[in-house]
Amino acid sequence: MRLVDRLRAALGPPGTGLLTGDLSDNPPVPVAGWRAAAVLIAITDRPEPGVLLTRRTEALRNHAGQVAFPGGSVDPDDADVSAAALREAWEEIALPRASATIVATLDPYRTVTGFEVVPVLAVVPPDLPLVPAPGEVEAIFEVPLAFLLDPANLRIGSGWHEGRERHFHEMLFGDHRIWGATAAMIVNLGHRLTWP
Repeated sequence: MRLVDRLRAALGPPGTGLLTGDLSDNPPVPVAGWRAAAVLIAITDRPEPGVLLTRRTEALRNHAGQVAFPGGSVDPDDADVSAAALREAWEEIALPRASATIVATLDPYRTVTGFEVVPVLAVVPPDLPLVPAPGEVEAIFEVPLAFLLDPANLRIGSGWHEGRERHFHEMLFGDHRIWGATAAMIVNLGHRLTWP
């Protein structure tokens, strides 16, 4: 069975709705409202599938230096959140839009920085010649899907934001710390998938 079909068959129903990364409470509603955003959870089509992740540069205004999925704000010209996620993946890591097969969208996630992010799950060929966007992406790397979905690799971290201590999911993969929004979306994917 193709990986796309395996994922579609293994994907359970949506969760309870909006998710947040702060395990203590919900982020406050931004004065200007939530900014629509999308990320691409790109799973590589190989016998042991992996997930493409990036490390953002330190120069960015939001989430500088963090591990993230390719993604960003939904633009007025984007047809939908899937189109936005594919456009951002092209801009950030040169992932050709036509190489991704969309599986599903996952539960929206609200960040403490005011974004309402829709994760778009897709399958991509392995070993694409990806290129990080200068000034935006410091590195591109792949983490085995099995590692990300294994609860043994997950822990609760904490940090301070705007004078409040916040608690969040995190996991370590080599030198990479995956935490906050990205880790929460991975946890949600794990809850949705009945994967061997």
